[in-house]
Amino acid sequence: MTRRSPNPRGGHDRWLLSYADLVTLLLALFTTLYAASSLDAQKLGPLSFSLREAFDAPPLIAKEHEDRGSIVPPVTIVAGDARRSELQARLARDLADALQLDRITMHRDARGLILSLPEEAAFGTASSDVSAEARGLITRIAAAVGTTDNAIRIEGHTDDVPIRTSRYASNWELSTARASAVVAFLVQETQLAPERLSAAGYGEFHPRVANDTPENRARNRRIDIVILEGTLPEHRVASGVTPAGGEAR
Repeated sequence: MTRRSPNPRGGHDRWLLSYADLVTLLLALFTTLYAASSLDAQKLGPLSFSLREAFDAPPLIAKEHEDRGSIVPPVTIVAGDARRSELQARLARDLADALQLDRITMHRDARGLILSLPEEAAFGTASSDVSAEARGLITRIAAAVGTTDNAIRIEGHTDDVPIRTSRYASNWELSTARASAVVAFLVQETQLAPERLSAAGYGEFHPRVANDTPENRARNRRIDIVILEGTLPEHRVASGVTPAGGEAR
């Protein structure tokens, strides 16, 4: 008499395993949401920023199958993403109060990680004197990036309203003076190496938004602290950029 072999697909209740996994994942999700809802603002800032970065980040799977002429090797990408995410999380945690009050905004583009201070938090009108509030914020940023070796560029930006004062003849001069003032503060008051720093003034020519309303002009008047994707030698020769303690070449 021939014996019937066991069903290789398992018993009729095998679906319960997948169902149990789904229930477990849902429980973890709702537990996380509940925990987040009870956090204070300082703790919620880093959590929300980390979640946004996780969902916005491009997948690292199958990068080996892309055109190798246009990508960085996969190992470098993974390491760079890990360092960048760690730094973003640290800054989000250390600056949670300022981020919540919009005294600093943080975003990323092709240059690297950008921390922007609006003019109202950094300078007086038509002035390049760094405010007490900005000094405190910049000091906190310097402490967070002190353990990295990335080059840092300070960029000054204005709106498109022409300026001509006894001290500054144009927005070019004002934006450059403001960037240089922040670099000088970093060199004199923090532990950042001057070799990592550079200053650039862009006047009104790199606006964040259109200069079509008073509110938008206020958004364009800013100082950007750019944590560049790389160390200083890769960025020293950048158009219009002056390394701290030296001259642009």
